[in-house]
Amino acid sequence: MKISRVSEMRRLDQTAVEAFGIREELLMENAGDAVYSVISSEVGVQGKTFIICCGIGNNGGDGLVIARKIHSNGGRVKVFILGDRAKYKGAARLNLDIVSNLKIEIRDVTSVDAVRMDIVHADAIVDAIFGTGLIREATGIYRDVIELINARGKTVISADIPSGVSGDSGQVMGVAVQADYTVTFGLPKLGNILFPGHERCGKLYVTHISFPPVLYDADALRVEVNRPKKLPIRDRNAHKGSVGQVLFIAGAAAYFGAPYFSALSFLKAGGGYSRLAAPASVIPFIAAKGSEIVFLPQKETGAGSVAFENKDTLVELAAKMDMVVLGPGLSLNEETQRLVRALAREIHRPMLIDGDGITAVSGDLKVLSERKADTILTPHLGEMSRLTGLSVQEIDGNKIDILQRTSKELNAAVVLKGGRSLIGFPDGKVYVNMSGNPGMASAGSGDVLTGTVAAMFGLGLSLRDAVLKGVFIHGFAGDLAAEEKGEDGMTAQDILVHLPIAMKMDRDGLSDTYKDRYLGAQRI
Repeated sequence: MKISRVSEMRRLDQTAVEAFGIREELLMENAGDAVYSVISSEVGVQGKTFIICCGIGNNGGDGLVIARKIHSNGGRVKVFILGDRAKYKGAARLNLDIVSNLKIEIRDVTSVDAVRMDIVHADAIVDAIFGTGLIREATGIYRDVIELINARGKTVISADIPSGVSGDSGQVMGVAVQADYTVTFGLPKLGNILFPGHERCGKLYVTHISFPPVLYDADALRVEVNRPKKLPIRDRNAHKGSVGQVLFIAGAAAYFGAPYFSALSFLKAGGGYSRLAAPASVIPFIAAKGSEIVFLPQKETGAGSVAFENKDTLVELAAKMDMVVLGPGLSLNEETQRLVRALAREIHRPMLIDGDGITAVSGDLKVLSERKADTILTPHLGEMSRLTGLSVQEIDGNKIDILQRTSKELNAAVVLKGGRSLIGFPDGKVYVNMSGNPGMASAGSGDVLTGTVAAMFGLGLSLRDAVLKGVFIHGFAGDLAAEEKGEDGMTAQDILVHLPIAMKMDRDGLSDTYKDRYLGAQRI
């Protein structure tokens, strides 16, 4: 399913009107009818009382259509208008006139006290205040009404997006409606899918409002939900060398977890041969937990990290591998950081760079942009800040654009880890991953991700599909762990343990429950 920016949706609306003759009035009617259908099925209408809170733009016009539908089907409805009703235009104005003729009560709201008791006695509230057009914080009467809606504990249905949520970033603009149900129009907007906006939506539906597929599936829409391909059938004659050989260059004194989790997760996700090049002194500690890993003891710096003198041997060994994973727990030792940059230049195999490896290459980005072989980067926000020179706040407010630009400039697949991990490719496509949960925000979780992605590549997926599948499977394993143990106290080990189960369930075909969870939005 594609996901749109607010500006892209405006262009789709315009194209629907100008190229296909789908009038604005019809688009608004379809939008309002879709919201009404959700209200009818989820809440019921006959004999119930509804408050419709309308702004003065097209989102308010959608609310007026909803009011008309409820009235027509036996519900009691009042319309509260926030703003100057004289500013209604076009289809919204048409629907205001129709609702006025139907003798539905319409009230201009200038004080929250004037509507408090009506909201207290309503069965449900429809939020049609801002839609996706909000560009600044909600203040004044708008803020007061939104806070009142949230405080009353009523069933809330939002039209397009909960008012107060940015349509492009998902950020809350000061205050935002907490909806139980949201029906978004045309396509989900970024703000419907990214956190915290997604949580504000409640159960999310989408209606194409009669857009033809050529519009809502257009290749020009470069952002979509991550729906990875099926894994290849595992060959009955498979051996450890035929399902992936990966070299992990990882670990340093006091950094035992990162190399362990990355190298072992490769095996737990279906990979065949996991080689770990780590400082000689740390290997006994890792081997005590991960005896299935093949260990390659490395000469050390005085600080206990991998020394530069190992470079030629590692380059030679890497040439025999399907992929190299570089960086987990390598430390910020200056000599080791120099080694990372040299390896990134001289190893001509697909490479996944994570953790301390990202910090190292951030000091010389030409190392990445000039690589001929495929590169995968898996930064969290702090590491993305080092890669881009932008603040975490700047990135968090404009993730998609920054991810697209960074992936293209560095000629790398970039997995921006977070509550909604985003996968960007040099061609400008971005995939939003829907699996995973807050319990995965713990040390070592990202290292499990590196091994999982490497395993997908070893199992025969293309590099692009391996990244998409690996991110999904990693999140799915985390969701399975959370269902068994809860999110609090979940560790990377729990995710690791659930990888084989996630793989089996994915191969068998996900249940409808999981399909719905990872779909992004239910279609109407």
